[in-house]
Amino acid sequence: MVKQDHRGEPEKNSKSKRLNNGAMTLKVKDSLQTTKRVNLARQVFDEMPERDNFTWAAMVSAHVNAGDLGCARSLFDEMPEKITAACNAMINGYARTGDLESAERLFKEMSRKDLIAWTTMINCYSKNRKYGLAINVFYDMKSNLITPDEVTMTTVISACAHLGALDKGKEMHFYVMQKGFDLGVHIGSALVDMYAKCGSLERSLLVFYKLTEKNLFCWNSVIDGLAVHGYAEEALALFNKMEKEKVKPNGVTFVCVLTACTHAGLAEKGRKIFLSMTEEYGVLPEMEHYGCMVDLLCKAGLLEEALEIIRSMRIEPNAVIWGALLGGCKLQKNLEIARVAVEKLSVLDPNNSGYYTLLVNMYADTNRWSEVARIRAVLRGLGGGKEYPGSSCIEIEKKIHQFTACDNYHHSSQEIYSLLDGLDGQLKLDGHVQELGFVL
Repeated sequence: MVKQDHRGEPEKNSKSKRLNNGAMTLKVKDSLQTTKRVNLARQVFDEMPERDNFTWAAMVSAHVNAGDLGCARSLFDEMPEKITAACNAMINGYARTGDLESAERLFKEMSRKDLIAWTTMINCYSKNRKYGLAINVFYDMKSNLITPDEVTMTTVISACAHLGALDKGKEMHFYVMQKGFDLGVHIGSALVDMYAKCGSLERSLLVFYKLTEKNLFCWNSVIDGLAVHGYAEEALALFNKMEKEKVKPNGVTFVCVLTACTHAGLAEKGRKIFLSMTEEYGVLPEMEHYGCMVDLLCKAGLLEEALEIIRSMRIEPNAVIWGALLGGCKLQKNLEIARVAVEKLSVLDPNNSGYYTLLVNMYADTNRWSEVARIRAVLRGLGGGKEYPGSSCIEIEKKIHQFTACDNYHHSSQEIYSLLDGLDGQLKLDGHVQELGFVL
């Protein structure tokens, strides 16, 4: 009597079955790795009589990479054995969608966490700007005797950079040297960027010049660090050196260089660089480049030219561009162009109180109190907030605690807000009442 499988079909001999299953596994992998056709791979996967754990994990990862987290989760839930590779893929998917709670839950449920799992969780927090938590996971990882690799260290050093945590960054630098990591392009560039963002330009340059191989990110980091911290001439000199070494700049490079021109008030130099972007390097200006030029021209008192650039933009100017122009109008006390900017901003970003604050102060400077009263009323009715509010952090017993405005994410939020309310009340009792001026 011929054995039948669960579908009622004749069962082939085991050798033939293994060969057939192996061929189908290769077909799944081929579909995923060469053509990226997830639907075809899924069709083959569904037809397989048997699937090993790695085929399941590859299919879950494919759905995650295709942006279909729902299908990935459904498939993941069906897995007979949820191996580490599949869990890592799901955590990566949650990171992309900002679902930190699901990522944390799955990470905690994992019975075995390998290096990739820890690094994926660190990256998950970093992608979602929870840099303090990323660093804390790194310490937990070391406590579990998992040795980090180059990818882990690059991610953690970058987290230190975003926090501006110089002491932590130095600690990570010492760790990579102590453990004998190669100061190659990835870790090296991360260190250059970290020191530059933390304002330690001497160390940034020291690492920069020690690197035998420098990628574009590395050049951009140093130029940006010099520009932001007021060393405009040095930033421009490094840009010239970069050009001489035949390193082709990209859009980020030009944002850094134009920022340097803005800080130094080099309007003419900025104009030439802005034109060279397209003419010499074929880099089309994006919103950030236009923003830099508007800021540069406004600070130079060239508001009409700034307005002309905005009107000639190849892309529709956003609220940031018009906001920069409005800021220039405040600086130069130009109400005429300010009205043009505010008219655009009232449509593009009606709920941003910062723009209204600039305008109301301009009206107050010219004693137009009826307008001041009108905008005050608008300000009182405004709601909403930024997608990524400003944040601050503090280190307590080697743990980084990061906070954002109106943050309820921290496990001690209730106690923190209670303490703040108490301090606020005590200040008022002591007669410390905030002076708001016009509307600030």
